[in-house]
Amino acid sequence: MIPLREHGWQSQPWQWHLSHAVRDSETLLTALRLPSSSVDTPFPVLVPWPYLAAMTPGDPDDPLLRQVLPLRDELDVVGGYVTDPLDEQTKAPIKGVLHKYEGRVLVITTAACAIHCRYCFRRHFPYDTFRINRSDWQDIVGYIRSKPDIREVILSGGDPLVANDQLLSWIAHQLASIDHVDTLRLHTRLPVVVPQRVCPELVEWISKTSLKVVVVIHANHANEMTQQVTDAAHRLTRAGATLLNQSVLLKDVNDDADNLSDLSRRLFHAGVLPYYLHLLDPVTGTHHFEVPADDGRDLLTEMSRQLPGYLVPKLVRELPGAGAKESIPLNSK
Repeated sequence: MIPLREHGWQSQPWQWHLSHAVRDSETLLTALRLPSSSVDTPFPVLVPWPYLAAMTPGDPDDPLLRQVLPLRDELDVVGGYVTDPLDEQTKAPIKGVLHKYEGRVLVITTAACAIHCRYCFRRHFPYDTFRINRSDWQDIVGYIRSKPDIREVILSGGDPLVANDQLLSWIAHQLASIDHVDTLRLHTRLPVVVPQRVCPELVEWISKTSLKVVVVIHANHANEMTQQVTDAAHRLTRAGATLLNQSVLLKDVNDDADNLSDLSRRLFHAGVLPYYLHLLDPVTGTHHFEVPADDGRDLLTEMSRQLPGYLVPKLVRELPGAGAKESIPLNSK
């Protein structure tokens, strides 16, 4: 762990971490006592101090650093890698809404994130055309109300927990007034990268809503599951939320069965069940993270030998136009 006490971040609220995150490679590498490696890419650096503090100083191959440090590989033009690999922009019936699957709908709650993951499948997403305000929310609630098959609403982004709790509480209240909606799901990386975000205000509205709340966090490596992250997960569980984790299989980050197994164990200790292990979405600028599907099968097969079944995530990939994620079966040998 890096002390970094001179930055005074340990006692700061989550809003401070959003506004004071590291925004350039030079500061990031200096904090880790690594030589400068300036790479100019269109996707900017954004790393909050709690996440940086979980990295190992002096290690250029740190698996957390690899997730956030720009590399020249991002500038390569590689066939099959496109800006909208999931064809999401054709699935927007109204502003701010993606309706890809039956029974559930996804809302692009905000364009902002607390961290810029270099493998992000929405790194080229046209957030300006999806940016929503309070009046747009009225239209979104009306759309959901008009679709009685929708039972679950997913808040995504960006990261929905970048939004303030007053807005999130209001959204939950509006959705709870719709008879056929019973579940609110939040897809968020914030409890992992800024565990301070699980603050009393967040816990309060989650504990009070009549909706079943599912929080899907995003941890890729066992080193991300610090004590602070574990404590934040426990606060969410005590508020009544169901916690799941989804990871992305990333070359030189977590393509190792022992580490993935360790991640599952640490998640379970924090009250989080492994959910999905995604194959990389082929978005422009991310080809260097790709792990072939057959290698993924081998990893999950080995994990199934090491772990009870409830700690082995499903290996999946998402295909444009499909009615659900595609589960990839494990090797039978």
